[in-house]
This record gives sequence, structure tokens and C-alpha cells, in this order.
Amino acid sequence: MKLFIKPGACSLTPHIVLEEAGLPYTTETVDLGTRRTAGGADYTAINPKGYVPALQLDSGEVLTELPAIVQYLADLAPEKKLAPANGTLERYRLQSWLTFIGTELHKSFSPFFNPAAGDDWKQAARANIERRLGYADSQLAGRAYLLGGDFSVADAYLFTVLSWAKYIGLDLAPWPNVTACLERVGRRPAVQAALKAEGLL
Repeated sequence: MKLFIKPGACSLTPHIVLEEAGLPYTTETVDLGTRRTAGGADYTAINPKGYVPALQLDSGEVLTELPAIVQYLADLAPEKKLAPANGTLERYRLQSWLTFIGTELHKSFSPFFNPAAGDDWKQAARANIERRLGYADSQLAGRAYLLGGDFSVADAYLFTVLSWAKYIGLDLAPWPNVTACLERVGRRPAVQAALKAEGLL
């Protein structure tokens, strides 16, 4: 499999999951400005949406959208328990967290990386991030990870998105349960390996 990435972007999440799952893979960096891959290919011919991540399967098919990719990868290595079994209530809880992180946290960071975004938009986005962090912090009380005692693909996503806080000057200290979870995730060997591979350590 080949994962198309931009170092430090949300594509870090499936990169972490691939490392956690122990699956064979390669990565290829995408310049999102030119839409060219490091190998010189037109990325829009691979993923017409033009953004990362995209996962090219051994069959040549391409899977897009982060929640779908990470659940697919987790299901390829069920023994690693990166996602609860399909059809269980816990699996839907995982999907709930993936959706929450994607729509309420990930998207709220977007204005800070958009040159056209004004101060009002950024202030509203920051307020939303802070409210959502309050919710996540309350849910992590007494838990090691988002689903309880076991690391899941949702924790990898939360770790990736909140790694952007430093770029917008957001101190995460007011949310101690969140910060404790992020520290736990950050110490995992697979996370360290993905960060090093992307030049982030």
C-alpha cells in the first residue's frame, strides 16, 4: 500500500495507524500547492479531491477520507485492536469520536491556515476549539484513551489535530485530561516512528 501524505498534516493519522498495525507500506509526499507528488505525478489523477490523505491499495484502487482509511487499516490487523469490532456499539462510539474530531476540531483549525480568513473567523474558530476541548476533557476523565483503556485510531487523530495547537498559540494546559492522553499517545513507539519519518522529531 502507498499512503500519500503532507508531513504534519492530518495524513499523519493513518501514518501512525500503519505503524501501529505493522502493515507493509510506503509513503509519498504531496505538494498541495502544485498538486504534484514527490515522484512528479499529478496528484489529482490519483485523488481528484486534491487533498491528503489517500491510500493506494495493492489492487491500485484508492481510498480517501481519513475516517474510512484508518478504519480500513484497523480492520486489516484486528489483533492489534485499533478499532472495536464492526457491528458493536463500541465501533459506533469510535465513529462518533472520528466524526467529532473531524468536524468540530479539525475543521475549526482550518481558518488559521487559510490566508483569506479574517480575525473574526479565527476568533470564532478558536472559541469553538476551546468549547470542544472542554467536552473532550470531560470525557477523558478517568480514562487513558478516548474509548477507555485501549488506544484506538481516534486517539491517533486527536493527537494529530491537537499537535497544531502550538502553531496558533493555543496552550492546552487548561485541559489536563486531554494533555495527559496526548502525552500517552506521543510516547508510543509507532507514533515516534511516524513523526521521525515525517521529519517532525
